[in-house]
Amino acid sequence: MAASAASTSHAQSSAFAGMAGTWSGGGTVTLDDGSSERIRCRATYKVFGPNMEMVLTCASDAYKFNLAAAVAAAGGEVSGTWTESSRNIGGTIQGRGAHGSFQVVAQAAGFAANIALKTSGNKQQIALRADSQFRAANISLSK
Repeated sequence: MAASAASTSHAQSSAFAGMAGTWSGGGTVTLDDGSSERIRCRATYKVFGPNMEMVLTCASDAYKFNLAAAVAAAGGEVSGTWTESSRNIGGTIQGRGAHGSFQVVAQAAGFAANIALKTSGNKQQIALRADSQFRAANISLSK
């Protein structure tokens, strides 16, 4: 019984607490030509203590991305790997965060994106900024 209580307490104090589950919503994506499109998004988070796996799929009429990441948090630091399957690119994630608020950089050869993610209750905001064909995305999700 004590082990069960300890593991429940540990899970709730995880850097990713409150993120597990399926989220959906929308936002905008800005491309390198300055054009902006509305997107619909769905995210799924699987949380295992200090580790999290995420899949984020967003699409508009003309644009789509499929982002997957596996990260671990320790002492306020976040690190892991990511892939974007529709463009066959992937790399590393490094940054800081805890309690549902994260600032990370996703990097690959010739690509870097700053990602800010904030979860509060059943609402989540994601902001991505990059210097590539994909310039930015602002996404609002709810559970």
